[in-house]
Amino acid sequence: MKRSVLTRYRVMAYVTAVMLLVLCACMVAKYGFGTGKDLTLVVSQIHGVLYIIYLVFAFDLGSKAKWKFGKLLWVLLSGTIPTAAFFVERKVVREVGPLVADGTPQPAKV
Repeated sequence: MKRSVLTRYRVMAYVTAVMLLVLCACMVAKYGFGTGKDLTLVVSQIHGVLYIIYLVFAFDLGSKAKWKFGKLLWVLLSGTIPTAAFFVERKVVREVGPLVADGTPQPAKV
């Protein structure tokens, strides 16, 4: 597996998790204090688009790492639970790290 597959997943995991936390803060402002209605709408739409991109990259990583369906489902859903993506990303990197090719050419075995 190429390192870029893992890197794309990691970037989107962090971006999605941060945007979900921003969305949670906007929801608190909207429903708790009655402000930020328009901001909440914009942030929720941005998070939705980023989450779809996260799903594509996580599915790509899971298919290349040959995960079982339950594990893949947990990784895909972690983008919807505040702070879960941070912890799941760390676990995924530790697990998938050994499967990643360095990109350095290996000498041919004859």
